[in-house]
Amino acid sequence: MSMNDTPRSERLHIGLFGRRNAGKSSLINALTGQETALVSDIPGTTTDPVYKAMELHGFGPVVFIDTPGLDDEGELGSLRVTRTMEALDKTDIAIYVFDGEAENEARHIAELLKRQIPVIAVVGKCDLLPDPGLVAADIFRMYHLEAITVSADKGTGIEELRNAVVRSAPERFWELSITGDLAKAGDTVLLVMPQDREAPKGRLILPQAQTIRELLDKNCVVTACTPEGMDAALSSLSSPPKLIITDSQAFKTVFEKKPAESLLTSFSILFAAYKGDIRAFINGAEALKRLDSSSRVLIAEACAHAPAEEDIGRVRIPALLRKKFGESLRVDFVRGRDFPEDLTGYDLIIHCGACMFNRRQMMARIAQAEHLGVPICNYGITLACLNGILDQVSLPGDVDRAGQDAG
Repeated sequence: MSMNDTPRSERLHIGLFGRRNAGKSSLINALTGQETALVSDIPGTTTDPVYKAMELHGFGPVVFIDTPGLDDEGELGSLRVTRTMEALDKTDIAIYVFDGEAENEARHIAELLKRQIPVIAVVGKCDLLPDPGLVAADIFRMYHLEAITVSADKGTGIEELRNAVVRSAPERFWELSITGDLAKAGDTVLLVMPQDREAPKGRLILPQAQTIRELLDKNCVVTACTPEGMDAALSSLSSPPKLIITDSQAFKTVFEKKPAESLLTSFSILFAAYKGDIRAFINGAEALKRLDSSSRVLIAEACAHAPAEEDIGRVRIPALLRKKFGESLRVDFVRGRDFPEDLTGYDLIIHCGACMFNRRQMMARIAQAEHLGVPICNYGITLACLNGILDQVSLPGDVDRAGQDAG
């Protein structure tokens, strides 16, 4: 897989923030060595967050987020600022570009730090300032941030800024694993993968492809089949597989056929830990016990594809919920970046595996739900509960199974 093939959701997201005309777009061009962002002396040239997947020398695949100025004005400007604030939910590292003065940025810096986003302070266009060192001193005095003085035009401070980005990268970019401790070198892993309309013709869906790649990198022995071919796949093996990973929609079928000594999990459960907080999802499964015919459930999908007839989120999970708790149970749906600010009317949120989100974005949704006291669960964990097998499913890491089975 080449660097350009790395999915956006797997890349380090670096957001550039600051006032209009502070030099954010010029700085992205200097960091990447390409004319990535449109540059103009006219304030407000960047009208919506622009995402550009690139390779950052010394680190690897990243996404730069070029944002509109936080001081934008008027009705349209207010909408632009709102979009910029939404970009914070995806930002792993924030580069805050000061335009020559440190004052009046306290609210924006506080917002970044409140979200626990690493902040790299930059004094932009330092070649045009009479005393950039004085501005850097003010930034440290006001915000306790060591500022880097840069000039995109002259190349000043660019290498220092690149190094600061690499040092600030969260540990998960080096250490986080999809399969965690469930598979190690030499283990045989059986993947059971229904190929329905959601699977692009000629390709595997993203969670399947990423999981296979990681298992190969771990030097596991990987065997793949559909649910219909599971018996033949098991018969072809000299001993039962150490781990079976299935699509969540086939949980019941696979559970009934799996050897007793084989561990069982699903792609969705693996991604619950890889992209989010699996403990929050396990705790959220407790709400499945409290649902009834008057309950209201929100089902959230990270991708914005048109649902197929057998869609797991829009068809299968709602059907199982209504069969168990009553036909009048209300189910709402959101896709892509749409997600209600007010979640208080819901008894449960059920989220997809979030393969199209980066971890920061998924964790922001979990935090929003927890702040409002609304339980949040995951497709795979929900289906394991509804099929009465959650206590038989293997979870990555040491996780307390507070929810167990809903039945």
